Amino acid sequence: MSEHNLQNTGEHAHDEHAGLSKSKIWQVFFILLGITVVEFIIALVILPKHLIPHTAGNIAYILLTLLKAYYIVAYFMHLKFEKTGLQLSLGLAFIFIAYFITLMLIEGGYLHIHMTI
Repeated sequence: MSEHNLQNTGEHAHDEHAGLSKSKIWQVFFILLGITVVEFIIALVILPKHLIPHTAGNIAYILLTLLKAYYIVAYFMHLKFEKTGLQLSLGLAFIFIAYFITLMLIEGGYLHIHMTI
């Protein structure tokens, strides 16, 4: 009986990583590396020479960071291989939390500027 359980455990562990091959891991690694290189180019070349406005640089950082977070969560945390319902529930929760934090920062800044005690 214990031999049967060991076989199933081994097969289950192998099935968990079935969607992510070594070549896919390297592909995602190089995508993340490329995004990081672009971030460094923006920080060390483009922004110091004032080729783009500082706000555009910040927006680029935020978008590139969100893209890197997507790749990490999707592939290395195996969310890409989960059911659509779980992906949607986690994605919508993340969007709601990010929206809530943005609103709190905006309102907090407004209250700090316009309210005097």
